Amino acid sequence: MGAERQTRPVWVDVRPGLYRDSITLMRISRGLAERDGVLDALTAMATDLNLELLDQMGFTAPPEAGPNDLVVAIRAADEAALAAALELLDSLLTEVPAAGSGGPGEPGGQDAGRASPARTTGAAAARLRTAGSPATLALVSVPGRHAFVEAMDALDAGLNVMIFSDNVPVEQEILLKDAAARRGLLVMGPDCGTAVIGGAGLGFANAVRPGPVGIVAASGTGSQQVMCLLDAAGVGVSHAIGVGGRDLSAEVSGRATLQALAALNADPATELIIMVSKPPAPPVARLIKEAARRLSTPVVFAVLRDGSADPPHVGGRVGDLTVAVESALSALGVPVPAWPSWPAAVPRRPRRGALRGLFAGGTLCAEALLVAADALGTVHSNLPGWPAGNTGHVMIDFGDDRLTEGRAHPMIDPSLRLDRLAAELADPDCAVVLLDVVLGHAAEPDPAARLAPLIGGAPGADDTAVVVSLCGTPHDPQGRDRQAVALCEAGASVFCSNAAAARHAVSLIEP
Repeated sequence: MGAERQTRPVWVDVRPGLYRDSITLMRISRGLAERDGVLDALTAMATDLNLELLDQMGFTAPPEAGPNDLVVAIRAADEAALAAALELLDSLLTEVPAAGSGGPGEPGGQDAGRASPARTTGAAAARLRTAGSPATLALVSVPGRHAFVEAMDALDAGLNVMIFSDNVPVEQEILLKDAAARRGLLVMGPDCGTAVIGGAGLGFANAVRPGPVGIVAASGTGSQQVMCLLDAAGVGVSHAIGVGGRDLSAEVSGRATLQALAALNADPATELIIMVSKPPAPPVARLIKEAARRLSTPVVFAVLRDGSADPPHVGGRVGDLTVAVESALSALGVPVPAWPSWPAAVPRRPRRGALRGLFAGGTLCAEALLVAADALGTVHSNLPGWPAGNTGHVMIDFGDDRLTEGRAHPMIDPSLRLDRLAAELADPDCAVVLLDVVLGHAAEPDPAARLAPLIGGAPGADDTAVVVSLCGTPHDPQGRDRQAVALCEAGASVFCSNAAAARHAVSLIEP
């Protein structure tokens, strides 16, 4: 089969300086791969990760390819199929919105012929002010090397900023947050994937009810887990303010966190604040604890410990996010519910072998890693501070910056994780696979549709238990319960509490 594959017609091309965003390139790759006669296809920016993926697919990248270039590789069944795929590629790369589909000020839009599109964030903000509909927030989602300029333009226009982009230098993050503070504005991010402001979800946000709990989060999926558990308990969210994964580092020193805590403390709709984070730098932890002590609004800390036996932390009962939510519910006088779960149709017995965690959410991966390491000993991971390696027990964060440069986040494009899942299910040394499925706006529209066939039909799947941490609400576009049933029917055990999912996965490993 491998020799036959090598004889198929192959086309590899580099388009210097041509940029398309990762979502567009994912859709082009998928459109090409689904074409009759196309065996393999990849359209991506030529980052080191994507060039490595190209090599794994059996393509040879031209030596001149660099991260600012677009690389396209296609393998087809015959020359006719290749020619048809190349024709489709050209049309997809040059595709423009159909006439009449533009927005205000765009060709074919409601204001066609009256105004050209604004070329900068500041110009767009000025237009809205003139029109009597002033904006208050800009969302920046561009390659990290360009985010500083766009975010500063937004601040100069008087806008708060949410920076979805990752790979932004920490020096630029500090400059932006200091500039925002001088203007009385807030910068959320960089690498801020989730926020809920006044009921409006931004980035990867879940459909949750309004309510009395404000969230400050240096973690996107951690914030999502907390708000989804609150929703399951019947409690809503006033605002969820993301601050970016580095805000509690020693360098950034909680600049946005301190602003966010003060803002929620001044909000009459917020009765309690939950602070969500991976382990902060110890001096920053003390700073945040002291700031929280001075607030009139009570603060519950959902701060994961770092992997040491007795690490410093902000305070409160920590250990996992579910415990923190239960503490918040108790403070509000709300009964703690039985967290929703869906047991596998066929119960699994513990067996010897390795635990492999495949995560899209970094904080969910960190939480599961702590649970696993407490019970199993050494666990390898790509998370900072843990031993690297791919043998024995392994936990991988596929949302790590190094795995998303030039690619869409795995909550949008799960291709890398799906490939690894298939490999783990076929590995006789793997006893249990633990993975998260994060629902909500902007996430993959039907993750169970691609996971279920692998879970239930991969070689070796009958021997490997699959445990799913399902982060979502019944009102999310994907439907939490619908996703749970589909995954369950494929053979997985499903838990809404990530900590409970991790503990169940560990229980299936025979000592």
